[in-house]
Amino acid sequence: MLNFNVEDSVLWSDDALLVVNKPSGLTTLPDGYDPEAPHLRAVLEPVFGRLWIVHRLDRGTSGVILMARSAQTHRILNTMFAERRVKKIYHALVTGEPPWTEKATRVTLLPDGDRKHRTLVDLQKGKPARTDFRVLERYGRYSLVEAHLHTGRRHQIRVHLMIEGYPIVADSLYGSEKGIYLSELKPNYQLNTSEEKPLLGRLGLHAWSVALEHPITQNPLYIEAPYPKEFRIAVNQCRKYC
Repeated sequence: MLNFNVEDSVLWSDDALLVVNKPSGLTTLPDGYDPEAPHLRAVLEPVFGRLWIVHRLDRGTSGVILMARSAQTHRILNTMFAERRVKKIYHALVTGEPPWTEKATRVTLLPDGDRKHRTLVDLQKGKPARTDFRVLERYGRYSLVEAHLHTGRRHQIRVHLMIEGYPIVADSLYGSEKGIYLSELKPNYQLNTSEEKPLLGRLGLHAWSVALEHPITQNPLYIEAPYPKEFRIAVNQCRKYC
């Protein structure tokens, strides 16, 4: 079981809506290949009661996720997502340094397109997908990139960054399993143990923020999810030594 403090993860809570900062390594719903593995709803429902899932994050992705606390809120949020009235921003640590500052990527995607269950580019069977990217910080070997989703295809950000030639760090499906190591960043680094552990060894993708009208009150709601420890350390070390 992940070391996951439920109370510390809460970003917003009222009678209609629960918003939490999901840790990397936890699925949103039960895993079809490992139904006994812990998942987000099973961890949260004993504390908050019944929850309705509105959208998902990949197991390796951390960050902000919305859940409805009533059937009415669930229906409203589903409509808002379908009408693209929910704005989601992601931050990704990618390999390489894009020459552009901003870029809109539009490529048709086909989810679950091969035996590895990857999302593939398919101009005939795929569905339109658009992601707007903006480079936030450059570190030479790596970069911190913001991604604004206009559509919600499975693995969309991961595939679009791979297509652009800047795959997300530690993305074994669309790039390489390799994470970020301090020895790559710090000049004259000397390892004190037999094996160096990565600063960031999991998928370098974090759901940073969500903006929407509250489904019941209709008041504007903007919520940010702080970086988890390993993501924050990797970014800080990249800033320090690059």
